[in-house]
Amino acid sequence: MPVHSDAIRRLESLPVLPIPLAPTPIERAARLLGRSRLQAGDLLIKRDDAIPFGFGGNKVRKLRLVVAPAIAGGADTLITTGGIQSNHARATASVAAKMGLGCVLVANGAPQEKPTANALIDRLLGADVRYVARREDRGPAMEQVAAELRAGGRRPCVIPLGASTPLGAAAFALAIGELLNQIPAPAAIVCATSSGGTQAGLIAGCVLQGVKTRVLGVSADDSAAAIAATIRGILDGLAELLEAPGIFAAAPIEVDDRFVGAGYGIPTPESTEAIELAARCEALFLDPTYTAKAMAGLLARLRAGDLTGDVLFWHTGGQVGLFA
Repeated sequence: MPVHSDAIRRLESLPVLPIPLAPTPIERAARLLGRSRLQAGDLLIKRDDAIPFGFGGNKVRKLRLVVAPAIAGGADTLITTGGIQSNHARATASVAAKMGLGCVLVANGAPQEKPTANALIDRLLGADVRYVARREDRGPAMEQVAAELRAGGRRPCVIPLGASTPLGAAAFALAIGELLNQIPAPAAIVCATSSGGTQAGLIAGCVLQGVKTRVLGVSADDSAAAIAATIRGILDGLAELLEAPGIFAAAPIEVDDRFVGAGYGIPTPESTEAIELAARCEALFLDPTYTAKAMAGLLARLRAGDLTGDVLFWHTGGQVGLFA
């Protein structure tokens, strides 16, 4: 039973883009479960990789909320950033194409001679891709593009990395309500975490719905302390958006950064094993940057006996990255 009904009503009243999003399926991973030591529980997969729009993934959920007020305010161009193979950039370009907006992507790295995977899809969608050398160059480059467009009479909307804003997190607070209409609350949810919005939303949704589900994020890049601080800031912003100050202040934030390996997007033996096991046991495809490392973290905890009861892996998509 929801314990914060007023905040939930505000959450459910937020404007959303007219991009359909049916409840994504939940599957029992029976054969993968047999490879773990999970006691007295089930291993479940929430299939946001199966969202049909724009090759799916968690960013579609976020952008449906983040872009809606921008369009209502007259925005005609979306600007965002990521790596050459960014799932978020691909999802943003997809939304822009669907809604008849321009799109500029600021990508760190050098352009591919022959674009593959997400970079190929960005080109097919008509995105204008600008390149910068370093990750820290991306923010200033986005602001420069926005100023350039404004000077030309355009009305750009700058979307932060990963759409990890309070509005983006609200999409995953709503997703907890979707989940609880499908199954009883699991003991734990495990997901990939990086820019923090998805995990923040899952934590918020559990608080709003009054469930004690443990939300564990497995880092794809940054330290646990850095990601947890980002998540805390997003939760504070979401509380303000819902006119419920302090509502998430006591919520625990759990981030595991032991599976990053040599860095962002660099496979590890554990992530490679996770990709192969998920494919061979469940015909489930993970991406090498995010979900493979998250699954590696999940499997390690199952083998160590750290998780009990029903455990749900939130598959945030990204499988296009297999073809990079």
